[in-house]
Amino acid sequence: MAEGIDIGLYAFTAGMSVRDYECDMQGIVNNSVYQNYLEHVRHLYLKQVGIDFSDYARQGINLVVVRAELDYKYPLVSGDSFVVGLTMRRESALKFAFYQDIFRLVDHKPVLKAKIIGTALNQRGRPEIPEALAELFNPDQP
Repeated sequence: MAEGIDIGLYAFTAGMSVRDYECDMQGIVNNSVYQNYLEHVRHLYLKQVGIDFSDYARQGINLVVVRAELDYKYPLVSGDSFVVGLTMRRESALKFAFYQDIFRLVDHKPVLKAKIIGTALNQRGRPEIPEALAELFNPDQP
């Protein structure tokens, strides 16, 4: 799917295409839409590794973004196909980060680089990383 892009750098990749309604008057993807792409891929990744975002919410555990850093490199336009690569890392005792890149598939042009920092809030609204999520950062530990 992402031939020419070193997908081995990422824990997860997903392909998508730009829809007409995501573009602004200039004919390019509106800058806020990129955050939707990134969020969608984060949810796909978490589901693949056994973490159901909506199930957590029903349990009173909320995964939240606390900071988003986006570097826009090149615009996408309607009909462009692209791939989003994702790697997740522990940033501190209470925070984790998703490092995400978007590449246009036709020429592998870098479109966006992002660092999305998140945490989990427990039922009392206090930061606390659930065990299943913490295990993603320590795969070799029992």
